[in-house]
Amino acid sequence: MPETYDAVLIGAGVNTLAAALHLAARSWRVAVFEGADVAGGAVKTAEYTLPGFRHDWAAMNLSLFAGSGFFKEYGAELTRHGAAFAPANRPFASSFPDGTWCGVSTDLEGTAARIAALSAKDAETWRTLAAAFPTEAPHLFGLLSAPMQFRALAYFMFKTLRAKGMAGTLDMGQFLLSSPRKWLTETFEAPQVQAMLGAWGLHLDFAPDIAGGALFPYLEGMAGQAFGMVIGQGGADTIIKAMTSALKARGHPVETGARVARILTERGKASGVELADGRTILAKTVIAGVAPSALPKLTGGTTPDFDSKMNAFDHAPGTMMIHLAMDGLPDWTASSELETFAYVHLAPSLDQMARTYAQAKAGLLPDEPIVVVGQPTVVDPSRAPPGKHVLWLQVRMAPGTIKGDAKAEIAARTWPTAAEPFAARALDILEAHAPGTKAKILGQRIVTPADLESDNPNLIGGDQVCGSHHLSQNFLFRPARGHADGSTPIPNLHLTGAAVWPGAGTGAGAGYLLARKLVGN
Repeated sequence: MPETYDAVLIGAGVNTLAAALHLAARSWRVAVFEGADVAGGAVKTAEYTLPGFRHDWAAMNLSLFAGSGFFKEYGAELTRHGAAFAPANRPFASSFPDGTWCGVSTDLEGTAARIAALSAKDAETWRTLAAAFPTEAPHLFGLLSAPMQFRALAYFMFKTLRAKGMAGTLDMGQFLLSSPRKWLTETFEAPQVQAMLGAWGLHLDFAPDIAGGALFPYLEGMAGQAFGMVIGQGGADTIIKAMTSALKARGHPVETGARVARILTERGKASGVELADGRTILAKTVIAGVAPSALPKLTGGTTPDFDSKMNAFDHAPGTMMIHLAMDGLPDWTASSELETFAYVHLAPSLDQMARTYAQAKAGLLPDEPIVVVGQPTVVDPSRAPPGKHVLWLQVRMAPGTIKGDAKAEIAARTWPTAAEPFAARALDILEAHAPGTKAKILGQRIVTPADLESDNPNLIGGDQVCGSHHLSQNFLFRPARGHADGSTPIPNLHLTGAAVWPGAGTGAGAGYLLARKLVGN
């Protein structure tokens, strides 16, 4: 007889695991099937270079998870199952080619002093923004955690109007529609401060001139100032292991190496899944944690309109990861203080970020990619042997399909042959900011956009956020109008993951919202 559950979930990423745990807590019998050999999707950790050096495969920052409604409800249980965080009170900084730098720490006056070295006016602006953040945060976080349904949005608007008035609400609306460059250049005068914050937009596919992207540099800046950052103790996979362990302790299976071949239907409704090994799993509800374009393939087709929207879902440019086992931290030319920050962005200007993004969108290897240097062992020394370190490098942006090289130096047009020279370009940028870094490398692992997609089919073209967050594909339109709640034309079949509102990150929002909708709370 086939196994039967109340819900079967496809994929063991952050969102599906969160949904499974919430359903399990409401007495649903659930089962999770993951095609990869390891749960977690983009959130996993392993010794990718040398023994004793633990590297986060893709996601490193767990602040969204630690601050999520899901963790608020299940934090005690997950902690019992091993979830642990390492707080960083110096979350991010930027180093610039002219030898200047700037960084944000939870010490307001320390941050203001660094900004004042570039602009006294900007330091005062920062203090003003930080003072206002506790008042603004509930409105913005309320929007980002609200279900994308007209009733929920109407209630949100009512509360906002009552709190901020018409003028304040319209100002907030204009801000939400603004590009990073518009808000940053209107708010700060120092190009370095603009670039330090603007680099965060690229994490969610918002180049400086993309409408709707101002929110993210603002939130990252203010949240970093107010709360700092957290990473996983021992690795980002601490949350995956805890959720998996919690589900198994409740008696619900989480199988890896178990690929779902197709979604089954009966009388027009989802009725379970068939695994690649031939097993049939029956369920009253099917939740697919897959990229939108994978859903029509798994179902054999839903409706022409829905399937066309899923196939047309737009993905962001890719990312290359470079994992380094290090004999020591980089010796940053701008300041040795940079060694104390969790992230150091090498993003020289808004103009350079815009050019890099345009080049990658055109299929070109950027002439000067943006490099995000993660220094997790500054916060969590347990990730490397005593006295050693790991570096986590995100190279943004990188085309999924290579059509050329913006610098006309790399002739390769496939990732297996372009990986080494493009990684060398990124490492040269790091070396320019911290001479001698290359000599400290003990081991290296390059992960190309193609490698990311091969490892996790949701990361199409190496898109780590599983879909652009531009306005036409965000809020009510993520992944498509009428389906921001994860619904599909097939009853009892739901989509979740980073492609569904509220989108990318480790906050588990899509899975948690869906599970709450299914159980009524």
